[in-house]
Amino acid sequence: MPEGHTIHRLARDHHRDFAGERLTVSSPQGRFVDGAKLLTGRTLKSVEAHGKHLFYNWSAGKTLHVHLGLYGKFRLHRPPIPEPRGQVRLRVVGSEKAFDLNGPNTCRVITAKERAAVQARLGADPLRDDGDFEQVWSRIGSSRAAIGTLLLNQSVIAGVGNIYRSEVLHLLGIHPETPGQSLDRQQINSLWSELKALLEIGVKYNRIIIAEPSEIGKPRSRMNRDERLLVYKQPVCSRCDTEIEDWLLGGRRVFACPKCQLR
Repeated sequence: MPEGHTIHRLARDHHRDFAGERLTVSSPQGRFVDGAKLLTGRTLKSVEAHGKHLFYNWSAGKTLHVHLGLYGKFRLHRPPIPEPRGQVRLRVVGSEKAFDLNGPNTCRVITAKERAAVQARLGADPLRDDGDFEQVWSRIGSSRAAIGTLLLNQSVIAGVGNIYRSEVLHLLGIHPETPGQSLDRQQINSLWSELKALLEIGVKYNRIIIAEPSEIGKPRSRMNRDERLLVYKQPVCSRCDTEIEDWLLGGRRVFACPKCQLR
């Protein structure tokens, strides 16, 4: 499932390419026909992201809610627009570009009340201006659950997935099994700040990059996958050469260094 940096990058790019235009909306697959009828011919005003959720704000107060889930994928097109490829749930066509959406978990027109309910279930997003550290401190600092589990809970911090949780805990030397309430305010503040910085890098380069250029000897734009990550699916720790351990935590496999991240 795409992590928060991907969703915010999509929101940024779709806002740039389509906001302010009166768009043609269709559902080649046929599963979004009623929603497409509500949107086609209307002007897209803005596109926002909150965690792993996208909100397309249209004229007349219409909102399109998209959650990609495990299999959702966007394809961007330029004229001539090709025939739909696969099961295209949503096609949006503007004056210069178009996009298709295949296989999303959610694609529906929602009311303002429904949108508020979706966002109320989400935690603070490090990439949003309204991201609230105090909320994060309250939810992590009072929980007995393992921090590695809490970081996958979208009601705690929205947008963090499996790669970011392994990497940020490694950077801060925190064992994934550490209970949230065992972390002090400074540790949780460092966690929040580090995630914000890493996600911003992810948006800029459209990929997860953890390693510093000084560590690798090349700019971020030229790092390959193995160079970009320090602990996730890596054989040994980049700091101490200790063999990386991995196990299931919160339903996903977490990666950690047993020497740098003591229990």
